Amino acid sequence: MEPLGIVFTEIGPDFVRGTMPVDERTRQPYGLLHGGASVLLAETLGSSAGNLCVPDGKVCVGIEINANHVRAARDGVVTGTARPVHVGGRTQVWEIRIEDAAGELVCISRLTLAVISAR
Repeated sequence: MEPLGIVFTEIGPDFVRGTMPVDERTRQPYGLLHGGASVLLAETLGSSAGNLCVPDGKVCVGIEINANHVRAARDGVVTGTARPVHVGGRTQVWEIRIEDAAGELVCISRLTLAVISAR
């Protein structure tokens, strides 16, 4: 997280929010926000949110993630917000919306987590 500048900015009753800069660390060769960087932000937020929802002795690990990149971002900061779709005892599903500074949707992602025993 730190090398890409990801910062958690808010934790609410049903969401986790964070930001990531669009700069030389997160752009692909054509100058656009790299899709992999968007997925990294999405999984970071969703996994962190999921781990806030499990009892002691349990942890969440990602088992599937998808992302639709709907708008290019070239600079500034993007903000991701993870919200639960399903929080169960064995699995969780999170939707993560990543928006630019104008509030325009850049990427939408869905993350599935497995809830397992901590080792």
